[in-house]
Amino acid sequence: MLSQFEIYLTFENIYIWSSFGVLPFWLMLILIPNSKITQILINSIILPLILGSVYCYLLYHAFLSGESFSDLFKIYLSLDNLYTIFSIESYLLVFWLHFLSINLFTGSWIARDAFKYNVPRKLVFIPLFLVYLSGPVGLIFYWMIRIFFAKRLGFHD
Repeated sequence: MLSQFEIYLTFENIYIWSSFGVLPFWLMLILIPNSKITQILINSIILPLILGSVYCYLLYHAFLSGESFSDLFKIYLSLDNLYTIFSIESYLLVFWLHFLSINLFTGSWIARDAFKYNVPRKLVFIPLFLVYLSGPVGLIFYWMIRIFFAKRLGFHD
């Protein structure tokens, strides 16, 4: 049965499913951030468990393909090493899932924090959209908005 399932787990399918699969969660964060369903699906272990399982599957596939895990640590040494690692589809997808997971985590934190400081949802939409596209830019934009509502700037929240 697992071998039949693996036919559908191509790198292209994993990319498409993960890229479009996070969109409903982002829509929940933007439109209904404080609803019970959003709390259950986004602020629980469910989504990290799904993304983490696919992450592990990709690393397992890389292992079966004979890819060297020690080469992963070389990405910190030069841009050429990073380019070389990302030329391997399984590692590129691992990075993509990492990117999606961290951005979704950041978006979830922003939605909870905005609720805590009574930041209007209309203002939170822009940082959430920016986090979806480019995590750090949206986070910085949210921090600028948050300063006015929290009346302070904390570096350890």
